[in-house]
Amino acid sequence: MIKRRGLAYSQNASRVLSIALTVVASLLLTPLPSQGQTPKRIHWNACLWQPKKWYSGSEAIRIADNLLLYQHPSGGWPKNIDMAVELDAAQKEHLKAINSLDSSTIDNSATYTQLRYLAKVYSSTALNQFKSSFMRGIDYLLKAQYANGGWPQFYPLRQGYYSHITFNDDAMIGTMKLLNDVSHKHFDFAYIDEQRCGQARRAVEKGIECILRCQIRIGGQLTAWCAQHDEHDFSPAQARSYELPSLSGEECVGIVEFLMMRENPSDEIKTSVQSAITWFDKVQIKGIRVIEVTDVKGPAGRNRVVVHDTAAPSMWARFYDIGTNRGFFCSRNGIKRDSLSQISYERRNHYSWLGYWPQRLLEKTYPEWAKKHSLKNVLR
Repeated sequence: MIKRRGLAYSQNASRVLSIALTVVASLLLTPLPSQGQTPKRIHWNACLWQPKKWYSGSEAIRIADNLLLYQHPSGGWPKNIDMAVELDAAQKEHLKAINSLDSSTIDNSATYTQLRYLAKVYSSTALNQFKSSFMRGIDYLLKAQYANGGWPQFYPLRQGYYSHITFNDDAMIGTMKLLNDVSHKHFDFAYIDEQRCGQARRAVEKGIECILRCQIRIGGQLTAWCAQHDEHDFSPAQARSYELPSLSGEECVGIVEFLMMRENPSDEIKTSVQSAITWFDKVQIKGIRVIEVTDVKGPAGRNRVVVHDTAAPSMWARFYDIGTNRGFFCSRNGIKRDSLSQISYERRNHYSWLGYWPQRLLEKTYPEWAKKHSLKNVLR
């Protein structure tokens, strides 16, 4: 499970910055080439953000053909591959040869992003091979779901933390957003058959039930979620050695935002959201920011440090201790530390321990949601 890396941003919430970077990447892309010109190659990360007419062009079709080669027999896709790269004949044959080694996953935005892309290309071209691949992928996600409503990080299942119910890096939430859109035939999914729409709708409902069961209760009070939960008893679970059972200051944002997407939320969902928002408000960290400084002794000539700044916006820890609500930091030895400076150089500089993840949720999204549903704003 690969976490998003990088410095905790000092002026804007990391989620807002992510959206801004996506927009910038899209604006930097050139329009469709004129006849006779060679299409400009793009990275896979930009493939979902092109003008609508682009998806009927030769470059979009070439990339969709790549996805068919990368798709595993189970119907899912591997992660951390630039699937927009142009493949030569030898590479294509190699992919066909190794495709039986199934590494299908929903980690790092894999599978559900490939499905969104195929839907865009099929909607623009009506080429049946892309529809067929898309249907196989949807069937894969439906099959991968546990009976209790959760999704593992990898399916077919792998031993270890890979089998846990995985909220980490929005894996389960990204999957549920896709299935929710499919169930309502939103966007590029108008052609989906009624049977699969019904299956997707039921999968989302089961997923919500799982989310509500996973929410951690402390002293009788609902709080937040861990980045991963045990697939049998829903308890918070460990992933890698430094990703201990905890309350997550990042993953919980996507969970709450998804619950707030429900058009007619149940009383249980309303209570869940209100409780999580109360928790976010309680555990915010004021008066600090994270900066990067020159450090000639550091392997990369730099170092990440926490400094005091009374004017800085609130930050949140990636992990909070269950029971004390104290943010903690951890090296690969799995020992909790109270400050960023107390952990190894490698973990301090190559992992996001502090960030602004809930900022927009608390300042805008949640207040609007509470008003819409005539609920008390617990932040007042």
